[in-house]
Amino acid sequence: MNPTAAAIRAGIRRGRIELRQTFTNFQDLWGYLFPAVALLVVMTLMRGSTIPGTEFSRGTMTLPSVLGVSVAFSSLVNLAQILTIEREDGTLLRAKAVPGGMLGYLVGKIVMISGTALINVAIVLVPGVFLFAGLDLGDVGAWLTLLWVLVLGLVATMPLGAIVGSLFPNARNLGAVMLPIMGLVAISGIFYPITGFPEWLQWIAQVFPIYWLGLGMRSALLPDGMQAVEISESWRHWETAGVLGVWAVIGLVVAPMVLRRMARRESGSSVAARREKALQRIA
Repeated sequence: MNPTAAAIRAGIRRGRIELRQTFTNFQDLWGYLFPAVALLVVMTLMRGSTIPGTEFSRGTMTLPSVLGVSVAFSSLVNLAQILTIEREDGTLLRAKAVPGGMLGYLVGKIVMISGTALINVAIVLVPGVFLFAGLDLGDVGAWLTLLWVLVLGLVATMPLGAIVGSLFPNARNLGAVMLPIMGLVAISGIFYPITGFPEWLQWIAQVFPIYWLGLGMRSALLPDGMQAVEISESWRHWETAGVLGVWAVIGLVVAPMVLRRMARRESGSSVAARREKALQRIA
């Protein structure tokens, strides 16, 4: 068998195993359920509030936006955390030592993170259908839009997670990334229409994929009348595909270079040094 094909098959198998294991680990189950329940509670409390200028529930408006944020967090933050943790504990070094191991490792992570993102979306969307009135799910086009936004969003954000995870020496340093990400969430129209913000903030939000993931999800799940509260009073599908596509291309070009550089620097001595530092902190 072709070595590349064998590595890809091994990676797919590894990713499926790791995804199944998340259902047997309390910490992973908590990571699935707690954010979903918290968000559903918040959106339920928002049901009595309406979007300014409309009679549409703010809770319903927020639901698809939250799905976009969930995809971004699963792809970007979770992948970055996993890479830093598994570099620190030597998992990445062991993968590097096996022929085709790095390719299989990355394929496995893509499968696992994609599965995690889909689970997070389902955990919020399925109860959301029953809790929030006004979602437009009866059209095949809505589901097709949801599908391409999900796929393109994952491709746009996963390489960014790999880049971030490669640049930080350990998971504790990732806290420095969370603050700007939460800032982007705040200005990206997730909980309040972006048209209510100053124009300069709107331009900043539109540079990054979080806004476009939220917009794409809203275009899939909300009635067309809600375009009125968006920029240009349009769902801007072409712009969504374009910006997410640009981020995907940038990530797919830069991420392999950063990952190769990180892998070359991994050695038994570097893993041992990080482990020694971790033991000293515990002591």
